[in-house]
Amino acid sequence: MLEVKPIPEAGLTIAEAARRSGVSAHTLRYYERAGLVITRVDRTAGGRRRYRQLDLEWIKICTKLRATGMPIKVIRRYAELVGAGRGNEAERLALLEAHRAEVLDRLVELQENLRLIERKIGVYRGRLDAGDADGLWAPGG
Repeated sequence: MLEVKPIPEAGLTIAEAARRSGVSAHTLRYYERAGLVITRVDRTAGGRRRYRQLDLEWIKICTKLRATGMPIKVIRRYAELVGAGRGNEAERLALLEAHRAEVLDRLVELQENLRLIERKIGVYRGRLDAGDADGLWAPGG
C-alpha cells in the first residue's frame, strides 16, 4: 500500500500539486482559468499558488469527470453548484444522472464496436491458422 504524504500546512506548490494529482501544472492553471475550481486557490504573498487537500480532491473529481467525456461547460456548472454550498443538491444530482446516462450510452456503443473487433480478430486468426489469409479482402488488392 502506498503511503500518502500529508500536505504541509503552507500547502503545495503547483509543481508538487501536479505531481500528486497526476495532471500537469498547465492543466491546473487551465482548470482555474476555466472556472472549474470550487474555492479560490490560495496564493503566497508573492502570488504563487498553494494547493490544499481540498484542492487536490477536487482536481481528482474534475479529472475523472473529464475522462468520462463530461464537457468543460458542464464541469464548470457542477463546480458552481458545489461552490455555492447547500440547497442545490437536486440540481447536482440531475446533472450527474444526465451525464451517467450519456456515459452508459457510450459504453453500449463501445461494447458493440468491441464485438466487431473481436469478430474480425477471430476471422484473421482462423484464416492465418488455416493458411489462407491471403484470401482476405484488401482494398485495391
